[in-house]
Amino acid sequence: SLIGRLMFELPEEMGLIAVAVRQTQGKGRGGNVWLSPVGCALSTLHISIPLHSNLGQRIPFIQHLVSLAVVEAVRSIPGYEDIELRVKWPNDIYYSDLMKLGGVLVNSTLIETTFHILIGFGFNVNNSNPTICINDLIAKFNKEEGTELKPLSADCLIARTVTVLERLIEVFQEKGPNGVLPQYYKYWIHSGKQVRLGHEEGPVAWIVGIDDYGYLQVHEEGQGVESVHPDGNSFDMLRNLIVPK
Repeated sequence: SLIGRLMFELPEEMGLIAVAVRQTQGKGRGGNVWLSPVGCALSTLHISIPLHSNLGQRIPFIQHLVSLAVVEAVRSIPGYEDIELRVKWPNDIYYSDLMKLGGVLVNSTLIETTFHILIGFGFNVNNSNPTICINDLIAKFNKEEGTELKPLSADCLIARTVTVLERLIEVFQEKGPNGVLPQYYKYWIHSGKQVRLGHEEGPVAWIVGIDDYGYLQVHEEGQGVESVHPDGNSFDMLRNLIVPK
């Protein structure tokens, strides 16, 4: 992609973002295709992270910070705090725990002592098909609460997401995971959820949080807390399973 070629030719302090009106070759996790009709906020952002920094040592956290930034972009606007937008580990944006509204994909390349990170994010702002969009949630909230919140634009939310993300990265670099986790947990959909490990008859475990490297922590009775890696497991929310691949 163009941005992938450009990112190594720019001065270090210069940021780069590509914004798509619509996208025809979007990629999801595991090689899935991400379809992106008009009405979605679609961006690829380039950032540089020093290897010897809090975040450079915990690169998996970046996808969590981006998901959180998208949710915060909406819920930090006065009046929009209660719009039911949430994060789903490891890289999705959800309406409550019911429906996916967007996702994040992160690619990192280490060159000498700097990670060059390409962050792709897409979320549905203004298109009611095929799922639900952020402006639908705002309309629903207005109807239920008698408020008159205005619909939001994709451009505004992309700009806000990038601004919030910059702040989250600064806090993470200064304070590590504990600087951002309280906020992340406030918006995530997994608190206290029960899952089964391995298969439907597998042992019961409770989700307790994410560890210092961004992996999911589950507590199995009598076994203590263990971490689950997103690349070696699929996390099937619908059946509440964590399945080793």
